[in-house]
Amino acid sequence: MRHHWLLLGACGWVLLILMFASKFINFFFRIPDDYGGKPEPLGWTVIATGDAESPSQVPKRKRPDTEHQLAGNVVAVGEQDWQAVHTERLELISSVCGNASVKNLTHTAVNKFVLDRIFVCDKHKILFCQTPKVGNTQWKKVLIVLNGAFSSIDEIPDNVVHDHEKNGLPRLSALTEPEIAKRLDTYFKFLIVRDPFERLISAFKDKFLYNPRFEPWYKHDIAPAIIRKYKKNHLETKGLQFEDFVRYLGDPNHMRLNRQFGDHIIHWVTYVELCAPCEIKYSVIGHHESLERDAPFILKAAGIDHLVSYPTIPPGITLYNKTKVEQYFSGISKRDIRRLYARFQGDFELFGYKKPDFLLN
Repeated sequence: MRHHWLLLGACGWVLLILMFASKFINFFFRIPDDYGGKPEPLGWTVIATGDAESPSQVPKRKRPDTEHQLAGNVVAVGEQDWQAVHTERLELISSVCGNASVKNLTHTAVNKFVLDRIFVCDKHKILFCQTPKVGNTQWKKVLIVLNGAFSSIDEIPDNVVHDHEKNGLPRLSALTEPEIAKRLDTYFKFLIVRDPFERLISAFKDKFLYNPRFEPWYKHDIAPAIIRKYKKNHLETKGLQFEDFVRYLGDPNHMRLNRQFGDHIIHWVTYVELCAPCEIKYSVIGHHESLERDAPFILKAAGIDHLVSYPTIPPGITLYNKTKVEQYFSGISKRDIRRLYARFQGDFELFGYKKPDFLLN
């Protein structure tokens, strides 16, 4: 009898341990921004990276703040009114582009750097401007299928999506000036944006902490260059921290390092620098935060919804996470945050994102 009760007690402990482990695993992992690949750790945010992997612990993530900041982005809007949401977004861009007081933050030349960001689908007369860290991998898969390189999104190997010699995605920069002008004037054109500060957090985590595609130059070349110029305490051995990254991005003299880093800067430069939204008249501006509604809308507006579908979006993955943004910026000086906002103000205003609360105090 005694052995019977001991056995029951042991089983009870095992069940409790398994229940705890299951809850821990579900909480500690989430799917990365591009909705593919392996889950990424979430319980702690690793602010430092380097040879010594010593993570700083940040309070665990709370439930995302779902009240997002978009102009006209109301989740409850009916299907018939979603066109009005997109019309309002385009009207906002037109208005901000005409505001002379922020012209230096909203206008840029349509140069090779911009044309390199725009992918072409001649078969269906579509141009897509790539804005990294906004789920662009999935849109590239859509265009790869439309261009005929693969018959379905599921068939595309991960290593092909970003290999521009194999993925069959021509860039607008590869064409002649008359060909470029014709496509810019007549093709369906779109890009996707998200909260500018949350995008920077995503870029920092993806390139300097996790680096899932193994791009060693971010850790071995770019991070040390930022540290040398922007780390306040050079005796610190933790490697590149988010505040160093913010200080670099907010420096009015950042262009010298940008030239040194080459095209790798596409992951954190402004939407204005990437896509020239005041110079190029885009047909649709999608928002990451409402991608569940915007993706099918874009496919239908481009006339391709019967040919391809946008990959499944995990529930909640696109929601703006106010708590995460506040955590990342909580230890950074107001001076550095204000300088960062001054650089990205054009993006905030063009696409209807509110100035963060922590800058209003």
